[in-house]
Amino acid sequence: MKGFTLWFTGLSGAGKSELSKRVEQVLLERGLKVEILDGDVVRKNLSKGLGFSKEDRDTNIKRIGFVCQLLTRNDVVAIAAAISPYREIRDYNRNMIGRFVEIFVKCSINELTRRDPKGLYEKALKGEIKNFTGISDPYEEPLKPEIIVDTEKETEEESANKILKTLELLGYIPPTEISDDYTPEEEDKIKDRLKALGYI
Repeated sequence: MKGFTLWFTGLSGAGKSELSKRVEQVLLERGLKVEILDGDVVRKNLSKGLGFSKEDRDTNIKRIGFVCQLLTRNDVVAIAAAISPYREIRDYNRNMIGRFVEIFVKCSINELTRRDPKGLYEKALKGEIKNFTGISDPYEEPLKPEIIVDTEKETEEESANKILKTLELLGYIPPTEISDDYTPEEEDKIKDRLKALGYI
């Protein structure tokens, strides 16, 4: 199988890391080579020393994109799980990588505040934290992501199944028998979305 990049984008706490690990496990079980580039891990290593200005955020996301490009061209599935708040840089990476699937991990601020164990959203809403993405710093939602998962309304399993089924329909991974958890109606919804986007 040829390599490709799965790009998870969404606000902090939306579930990007958890979903990326779940999808990774399934892809590994299917015999694919997979590497995850988690935003927090990359910041501690590849992007150590960068701050949270727009320029530094852009540099961080471009670095992740560069590594994803290297992995993709060597037939590895690269999974990036990073907030990546700006459309321009996500599109830059899409154009550089080519085989690129954008996954918008959607969740409301109210729900993110409720589930936040550190209370960061609450502090940001009170103005106690500056440059907090989605509150005091912008987050630009994708306009035409291949996949949208809503972790406020879907279980992790439902979201992962939606991602995997979309990858099958796009021809990125071999199809398997439809599981009992995945209805023909849900598959039709995904097909309709991909047709509307011009992918199939």
